Amino acid sequence: MNPNNYYTKEQEKVISITGLYKSFHELAVLKGIDLELFKGENMAVLGKSGSGKSVLIKLIVGLLKPDKGEVIVLNKQVDKLNPQELDALRLRIGFSFQSSALYDSMSIRQNLEFPLKMNRKNLGKKEIDNAVEEVLDSVGLKDKLNQMPADLSGGQRKRIGIARTLILKPEIMLYDEPTSGLDPITSIEINELINEVQQQYNTSSIIITHDLTCAKETCNRIAMLFDGKFLKVGMFDEVFDSEDEQIQSFFKYNFIQ
Repeated sequence: MNPNNYYTKEQEKVISITGLYKSFHELAVLKGIDLELFKGENMAVLGKSGSGKSVLIKLIVGLLKPDKGEVIVLNKQVDKLNPQELDALRLRIGFSFQSSALYDSMSIRQNLEFPLKMNRKNLGKKEIDNAVEEVLDSVGLKDKLNQMPADLSGGQRKRIGIARTLILKPEIMLYDEPTSGLDPITSIEINELINEVQQQYNTSSIIITHDLTCAKETCNRIAMLFDGKFLKVGMFDEVFDSEDEQIQSFFKYNFIQ
């Protein structure tokens, strides 16, 4: 289990969000949020569907622009970057999709080689082979190198999706519902993998999840997002030691029903 430790202001911030607002026409989605992610930290963002979690991720990677406020990622103000600068920043951020987003027509080897060939054009075949072998070893699937995505289980596809993200050695990982649709045993394995990635690659991560077990087992801190605002940010036990009905309903849905 990853220890839920506090992070101090002396530590390096890799993401700093201040006074962030985002609306779509008359619909206000984010209503003035502040958030900090520190180097080497895993943070879960929890909230019901429609609470603004996906919008937050899109603002972090520059797919959307804020109406007001600042999003600073790796010391860059995201909405001020030109397209070339934004592309360079995105190469330092890994995104693990809920669906794994593998190319079904490509083998596992080809899926892993693809981002390197697109973004590291100076690499030779041996360097690419070594990188593929390293990330497959990291996710425990070296024996799947020449298989197709259709041959893999849901949990194995999740692992390969994470491996494909890791192959570019990102500094920040963004996980979208990493345990969604998985059985309890496989979910435990993915939680363990997220912790191993944090330790082996020294990544800083935001984990979007509805799964409180995932949040508790993988994250140093969690942030509860409701109705466009963070109700509480802190360690797991601190956040859920609350009489707030919205926080308690989220806890009961996960652990009592």
